Amino acid sequence: MTYLDGIVAHHRRRASADQRNPEAVRRTIPVAPARGFASALANSPQLAVIAEIKRRSPSKGDINMDLVPELVAREYENAGATCLSVLTDGPHFAGSVADLSSARAAVSLPVLRKDFTVCPLDVIDARVMGADAVLLIVAALDDRELSELHGLALEVGLDALVEVHDEVELDRALAVNASCIGVNQRDLHTFHVDTQRAVRLAKRIPPNVIAVAESGIVGADDARRCADAGYRAVLVGEHLVRSADRAVALGELRVALPS
Repeated sequence: MTYLDGIVAHHRRRASADQRNPEAVRRTIPVAPARGFASALANSPQLAVIAEIKRRSPSKGDINMDLVPELVAREYENAGATCLSVLTDGPHFAGSVADLSSARAAVSLPVLRKDFTVCPLDVIDARVMGADAVLLIVAALDDRELSELHGLALEVGLDALVEVHDEVELDRALAVNASCIGVNQRDLHTFHVDTQRAVRLAKRIPPNVIAVAESGIVGADDARRCADAGYRAVLVGEHLVRSADRAVALGELRVALPS
C-alpha cells in the first residue's frame, strides 16, 4: 500500500458518509465565474509558478504550521506567482477550506484546491468554496470516476489539473481529454523524487496540453530543466514555504520559456 492509498481510503470513507444532495449543494455555486486557472498558465510569458500554501505533508511532517494563508498569498502574488495552490486536507496536510477562502480573498490570482477528489461533491464543494481549479489524481480514481469528475469540473466552471505519475496514468489522462496535466515526480511508494520523470513524460504530452511539473523543484536549474522539456508551469510548495525570502525563491523559478 502506498501513502496515497491510505489517504484516499480516508477520503472515500468521508465521502460515503456524506448524505448531502449534490444538486442542492450545486445550487449554492457562486454566480461569479472562476478566475481562469488554465488560461493564466497558458498566457504566462515566463514559466508559470503555481505557488503552494502548505502546512505539513505525510513525507516531510510539519513544514510551517504557523503560516498565515492570506499573508503568504500576498507574498506570492507580489513576487510574480501565476496561480496559487492551497491544501484543504486537514488530517494529513493540516489544511482547511478556511485556508483557501482567506488566501483567495487576499489576492487576484486563480486558486487550485489541492485535495483528494473522490466524488462529485468534492468537485462541487471546490467551486462553492471559491476555488478556480480542482486536482484530479489519476492514481486515486478508476477510469469512470476520472471521466465523470473531469467532466463535472468543466461543467461547473472549474479547470482540472489532472495529476499523473507514469506513462500509463498519462495515457488515462489523455483519454479523458485533459487539457492541463501535472506530472508528479514523487514516487508513491518511496517518497523519493525522480528528477528525470518530468523530462521523460514531457515527450508524450501533446503540445496543446498545458504541462505542469510537480515535486522536487527547488531552484532555477530545476525550473529551467522543466521549461526546456516543454513544461509551461511548475507547482512548488515546500521549497517556497520554507524559504527565508519567498520573493527571491519564487523569482528564481520564473525562468524564460524556450523561444
